[in-house]
Amino acid sequence: MPEEVLFKFEQRMDRTDIADYLRSVADSLESGNSISLEAGGESVTMNPPTRPTFEIKAERETSSSAPDGPGELGLEFELEWDEDEDGDGAGDGTLSIE
Repeated sequence: MPEEVLFKFEQRMDRTDIADYLRSVADSLESGNSISLEAGGESVTMNPPTRPTFEIKAERETSSSAPDGPGELGLEFELEWDEDEDGDGAGDGTLSIE
């Protein structure tokens, strides 16, 4: 399925600022509100269903020219749902984050 990017933002920032953004998303999810993103003249508002799919990925990307050299580490958090989904799907297990 082709991907259409509706909004993209990338910037190096302090961990505390990132935590504030994540907290805002968490608060909106918990209260059932929509999530609005805005930066550089772009904006989008998303309305996650009650039970979206939650994906966390920890990864290491290495250069194809130096696969044993230092790479880039990443931690991705993703919410996914079908546009016509009510979001009541079952989960695959439990998650622990510390």
